[in-house]
Amino acid sequence: MTSDELKQFCAALPGAQAVLYGAPSNILVYEVSGKKFAYFKTSTPEQWRFSLRVSAERFIELTDMPGVKPARYMGRFHWVTIVDVARFPSDYLAELVQDSYARAVASLTRAQRATIG
Repeated sequence: MTSDELKQFCAALPGAQAVLYGAPSNILVYEVSGKKFAYFKTSTPEQWRFSLRVSAERFIELTDMPGVKPARYMGRFHWVTIVDVARFPSDYLAELVQDSYARAVASLTRAQRATIG
């Protein structure tokens, strides 16, 4: 899965919105009702590195893999950064994104969840 395909996948989730933050952050954030579930770094040298939230168990599993590291400033909240998304199987990436999305949706109020379907 390429970065563009992954962006399309994130944007296609129910209620998902893409928000571009300029300097100094330089990130493209995917969120649902204000809760972030994934983001891409848009500036060099880390351009198109992808970050998302995972469970504590998956955090340990993923950070032991080459090409995955704790997300900068967000690692303590179990966010990981995948350096090159093309090296990961599409199904696995889709599963990780859906899990991160589900975590964001679960943190919404009942009324907010009802509006996204």
